[in-house]
Amino acid sequence: MTAPLTTPARPAKTHPCARCGAPVALGVGLCDRCNPLGLKDSASSQVHGSVLLAVGLAIAGLAIAAHFAVAGIGPFTARVTSMSPGPDAGSLIATIEARNDGQAAGTATCRLTDPLDPALIHVSVVYSPKIAPGETRTFSQEVGFGSPDRLLAVVCNGP
Repeated sequence: MTAPLTTPARPAKTHPCARCGAPVALGVGLCDRCNPLGLKDSASSQVHGSVLLAVGLAIAGLAIAAHFAVAGIGPFTARVTSMSPGPDAGSLIATIEARNDGQAAGTATCRLTDPLDPALIHVSVVYSPKIAPGETRTFSQEVGFGSPDRLLAVVCNGP
């Protein structure tokens, strides 16, 4: 007679204890040595909820800090005062005058365009130097489009 075939017993699935690394069952967080009183573990939804709340509060705090960091910068008014030939063939130097009408010093992001280019194929973005409140600064930017006899259009925005 032959012995009946038996399948080997599968070992129980485990994971390491959260404190010491000893193997514990999947539904348990701490082993008996680390949790001798058998206190109930925190549910994973509680742990994940706490982390989600902390991340949300951190993002909100950063957003508030960023708002206060840039509050009062701008609005900016700007115009191109002159166009002159640049150092390279086909390049021009646009002289830009920008004014900070806000209550805090800051840098403007200025977009230079050719008024005769309605499709905005030629655009140059430049950052102004730091402008104090109520101050007007003049700076230059080299561009590869436009004409020396026609001023470019410029729009400057704050953060």
